[in-house]
Amino acid sequence: MLCSFNCMFKSTFVLFCNFGRIQELAEPKKAACANDLSSGWETMIWERPPLVDFGFPSDRLLKLSEPKKCQAAYLQQRPRQSPEWPVSPAALSYKASPRILELARPKVLHPEFLMDREVPTQVTTVAVLARASSRLQCLAEPRVRKVTCCYERGFPESVIRPVSKFAQEAIASPRTLELARAKRLHPDYVPLRDAEWPVTKAAKHAVATPRLVELAQPCKRPPMGSVQFNPDAFTVKEAAKKATCSARIQELARPIKH
Repeated sequence: MLCSFNCMFKSTFVLFCNFGRIQELAEPKKAACANDLSSGWETMIWERPPLVDFGFPSDRLLKLSEPKKCQAAYLQQRPRQSPEWPVSPAALSYKASPRILELARPKVLHPEFLMDREVPTQVTTVAVLARASSRLQCLAEPRVRKVTCCYERGFPESVIRPVSKFAQEAIASPRTLELARAKRLHPDYVPLRDAEWPVTKAAKHAVATPRLVELAQPCKRPPMGSVQFNPDAFTVKEAAKKATCSARIQELARPIKH
């Protein structure tokens, strides 16, 4: 049955297939220009048109390129036509007062102000043109110091700091051994108890007294809803209704007279 289905499918495909269209689509796409593009960048794909072909801008572009003109109302209200301010004859013939002349004077330096001192030594021309000898150049070089804070990386088994042979073979004196001993604890020192300790048998079978049960009860507090929204907040007590104001309270209750 499967073989017959394959034969029917192949025959249907042959009937509805257009071999001419498939052959046309299988052909490679032709180049857009006549020149061969495989030669590299030497050949230009698009030819640049000559400058003669470019036309002049249109009237619309010329109109849009004009600068924005000021409005007539602004030209009538502006104070002057020129950026230069005209000076009135009164200002030209004005004579400054002594106070203005005093204010126009530059600030005088402090009496104790000292100018920069000149260089005490002047370098001669011979010293300027002199050439340092090889010995001077050798002495002028910085001193190279060996870095002692870091050591070269070696094998993992080796020590970080190199220990000399004499230090390895040295024998400690009795005083050094005495100082090397760890500090001892006090004779009455009691170490900290562990977080978990065994409970005794008597404590397991103990019975709490009524007083302990009463003290073990949690403290009961009213809920926050009833505390914040107390319906009896504005209720006046009966004792307050029957209270009588004293003469002193009446005197203090009077407003202050200014």
